[in-house]
Order: sequence, then C-alpha cells, then structure tokens
Amino acid sequence: MASKEKVLLVEDSESLAAIYQEYLKDESIDLSHVATGQAAKEAIEARTPAVILLDLKLPDISGEEILRWVRKRGFQTSVIVISAYGSVDVAVDTMRLGAQDFLEKPFDASRLITTLRNMLENTRLKNLVENFTQTFDRNSYHGFIGSSLAMQTVYQIIESAAPSKATIFITGESGTGKEVCAEAIHKQSRCSTGPFIALNCGAIPRDLMESEIFGHVKGAFTGASGERQGAASLANGGTLFLDEIGEMDLDLQTKLLRFIQSGIIKKVGGSKDEKVDVRFICATNRDPMEEVIAGRFREDLYYRLNVVPLNLPPLSERGEDVIVLAKHFLKLYAEEDEKTFNEFSNDVELSLRCYNWPGNVRQLQNVIRNIVVLHNGTIVLQKHLPPPLDSVLGNEGKAVIQCTSPENNTAIFTMPGQPNATVAQDIKPLAEIERDAIENAVEFCDGNIPKAAALLEVSPSTIYRKRQSWGE
Repeated sequence: MASKEKVLLVEDSESLAAIYQEYLKDESIDLSHVATGQAAKEAIEARTPAVILLDLKLPDISGEEILRWVRKRGFQTSVIVISAYGSVDVAVDTMRLGAQDFLEKPFDASRLITTLRNMLENTRLKNLVENFTQTFDRNSYHGFIGSSLAMQTVYQIIESAAPSKATIFITGESGTGKEVCAEAIHKQSRCSTGPFIALNCGAIPRDLMESEIFGHVKGAFTGASGERQGAASLANGGTLFLDEIGEMDLDLQTKLLRFIQSGIIKKVGGSKDEKVDVRFICATNRDPMEEVIAGRFREDLYYRLNVVPLNLPPLSERGEDVIVLAKHFLKLYAEEDEKTFNEFSNDVELSLRCYNWPGNVRQLQNVIRNIVVLHNGTIVLQKHLPPPLDSVLGNEGKAVIQCTSPENNTAIFTMPGQPNATVAQDIKPLAEIERDAIENAVEFCDGNIPKAAALLEVSPSTIYRKRQSWGE
C-alpha cells in the first residue's frame, strides 16, 4: 500500500487549525499541525512534507521568513500561503518568495480541499517529470557526450537492451561513435566484468580474418609458428564487438553464423571444438539491407544479428551537441598541450552549428585538435578555423534582414554563403517579415531548426514556438 502524502499545517490559531483539520479529515493525506515557525522548521527537517499550508502571521517567525528558509535550504516541497491579510501585493510577494498558491481567510472546505488536491497532483506530476529527466535526460552516458533528443533515444535503447543476451546491430555513418556505443552496451550488460574485445573487420586482410576471429594452431598456414587465441576465445565471458562486419567475405560469414548459433568455434587448422560464451555486438557504416539485396551480406546472418537494431545519428542531426562536444574537446586538448584556449567566439560557434560534418564526431575532434595544435590564445576565432570551416559563413558572417531605400519599397533577406540568393518582397507588417525570415532560414537549412536558429541568432525553441503558433 502506497504511503500517504505528508502535509504540514502551520497555524498559530488552535481554533482555525481544528477547523482546517476537520475540513481535511477525509483526505488521503498524513496531516500534522504546528503552531510556531520554529516548530515548522523542525518538522520540515525531520520529514519534508509534500505540501505546507503556511500562515503568514506566526508568534515567533514570519511566514515570509519560513518561505525564504525553505527555498534557501532547497527543500522539495510546495507551499500554500494562508492569510487574513489578503491583497494583490501580499499574494505577489509570497509568490516571489516561492509560494505556489495563496488562500485568503476565511475560506470554506471545498476551496481548501480543491487547492490542496491540485497542489498534490502538481507535485506528483513534477516528481514524475524529474524522475524521468534523471533517468533519460542525460548530458553524457558511458563515453557519449550530448543531450539531444536523438542521443536520448540511443541512451534509452542501450539501457533497455544491454542487460539481455540479444545481439545488437549498430548502424551509423563513420565517426558517429559505434565502438563507444558497443563499449557502453558492454558496461551496462551482465557480462560487464568480463573482457570487451573489439575487432575491426575492415582493417584486417581477408585471408587473416578467420584466424583473427577463431585463432589458429601451429602450422595452420605459412607464418603460423605457434598456436594463437582468436578474438572469440579472448572474449569468452564478455563481449565480442565486430566492427565493419560488412567487409567480411561470404565464406567467413557462413562460419560466423554457425558460431553465433552454436557458441562453438574451431581454430584454423585445428580439429577440436571449443565452447565459448560471448555477447555479440556488430556494426557497419553501410545500409545492411542494401548489402543483403546486393548479395554481399548473407540474409540469414543479417536476421540473426539484427535482433536489436540501433542507429547512431549523424552529428548534423544532434543540434546543440555540436557545441557541447566542441567545448569538451577544446578543454581536453588545451590541457594536453598546455594551451590557454577556453572558449569559442560567437561566429565560430555559428560556423560549428552550420557546418554539415560529413565526418561526424571524429571530424569535429580533428578540427578542434588542429586549432589547439596550430594556434595560441584564449578564444578560438574565425581565423583559427581550418578549411572548410573557415568559409562556412561566407563574407557576411550572419543572416541579415535589410531594408532598401523607401523608393523601391522592398525588403531583402540575405543568407550567408549565398551572396546572390536574395528574396525581394513588398513591405509587409513586421510579423509577416519575421515569419518570412524564419521560413526562409528553415528552408535554406533543409529543415534543420537548430541551424536556422543559429543563423537567425535566436533559440531553436523560439522557432518551434513561432511555427506552432502558425499552425505548422
């Protein structure tokens, strides 16, 4: 049975306290009463109530002082002020001090009950939101950095799928962090105390791939001077991560499928079967279904591996994560190289937001490394950016709306990097010009709201709010 919500009544009048307690006797709450400010403090410290019903006029400490104390100490409680001295000024002042509602004496039972129920429901919903935020709204996660909605989805999938033994197939462009993702899954899994073995199938010659995975016995091929453990054996009791699995030839894919189904391996040149227990994670930067259709990837292996698909978003779809990552790398490399860089200029941040990042996080990492190595200073300036970042904003450096002379009655919207791309229009009301500016910026950025917001030098939430008001 769920425990009842704690409600504290702070009222120095015993007769009024008795009335309020009678009003609330049938409510499913744990109601207690104190008559002084000091007693209220002690009760709050002993067990923080969900709601405080607070009289402003107390014999020892004013209700306003109690409010200040509650907020200063950071108690997670809601306060309903009750006072006979009701006025707009008093109500506003108490709200500024942190009260959530105000009841003017005298009030009847229904008013008190309705106000308290609403406050308890608001408190319950607030706690649910905070718990959700703590669980899912992360700024970083096992090596990942970023709090964008796209990354929150990735974190949630990892959180849900990691504890199982299901095979996870990671897809995403090069540089999006597929190995970081695999390690995060391993750390969240039940085999986290076991080894994590990563093998890049695209970096190993095809004639050596089978040996790298399954191992070999002495004399199995020219150069095999001794017996060697493969990645599958080394990963026993832990996780085997096969990166760029699409590079594996079809014959080896058949052997890998047999291994995944049976858990049994055989070293190259050997005759003895070996049982191993590993968690499989694989990754590719290609579209695996296209590889299947093209005949380069076995369909049965694809469906065996693709139990839990996990797609990593490109950096261009991660909004403000670009700046968060850039600042992280700047601090990291500045400390490593004993440089004094600690921030980016506004136009540099704009360039970072507007660039498409075809190389994703790895490219951003290399760009920041290049800046720190080749330059000195405390602020990264536009002149420090290497190509092609140095030309992202063009000559103007920002999106502008400018009005030509009154004689021709036109307004010009100019986008950066496209000096000849202008839209001429008749003079309109300011609200319409604002809408046109936003829609042009969004269209210019191919629907990417964060980029459009960066060009217009407003918050992305501003654009979302405006478009919602237009019914879009």
